[in-house]
Amino acid sequence: MTDIADQTDRTTDRAPGNPQEAGPLARVKSLPPWSLLAVGVLLGGGLGGAYGVVTPPAYTATSYVVAVPAKESDPQAALGFAQAYGRVATQLAVLGDAQVWARVPVTTLRNSVRTATSPDAPMVAVSATSTRRDLAADMANAVSRALTRHAKSAEKSTHVELQQFARATKPNEASSASPTVTGLVGASAGGLLGGLLLLVRPRRTADAPLLAAVPGPATSADAHRHL
Repeated sequence: MTDIADQTDRTTDRAPGNPQEAGPLARVKSLPPWSLLAVGVLLGGGLGGAYGVVTPPAYTATSYVVAVPAKESDPQAALGFAQAYGRVATQLAVLGDAQVWARVPVTTLRNSVRTATSPDAPMVAVSATSTRRDLAADMANAVSRALTRHAKSAEKSTHVELQQFARATKPNEASSASPTVTGLVGASAGGLLGGLLLLVRPRRTADAPLLAAVPGPATSADAHRHL
């Protein structure tokens, strides 16, 4: 009888409803709902601010070229060729010449230079981004120069001349986001993640108690049956 009672006591201690086993889960569930939001905002803001501090600032310089129609050419043709030259500016044929003046590899130009055109004006904007102010301006001007040279070689057939409208100058301010902005973005993302975790967070209801019922001691009839 004593052995059976001891076995029953050990079984009771290992039951899922033991307060020692359910204690950590109960403490997690008892945290206030806003704690997940606060942790997400603080962690996201810290990571975003740190990213802005360790990432070097980037600078963007922009030069402009304009398509000028010849006397016997339709002005609308200049607008169409400006759109075409905007797409050609980042091709290897143009960047291969631009690397000589920019003194950087073609790969750097391909990753750093972007072009933009307007549907209303026959103008092409050539922008270059770099961590150095002077290099950003040099790359933008080099691509613009190479583009006008390529356009000049086809001027007799296109009847459109591409001229430099404005040279790129060294930018005074960085075009990349500041640590304050990256911190705010990180805090917003962290708050959003905390809100999502709050939605999927398990909740305790009145019908589902936190602790399972502890089984009662075995009766004498059960003990005799096991014997």
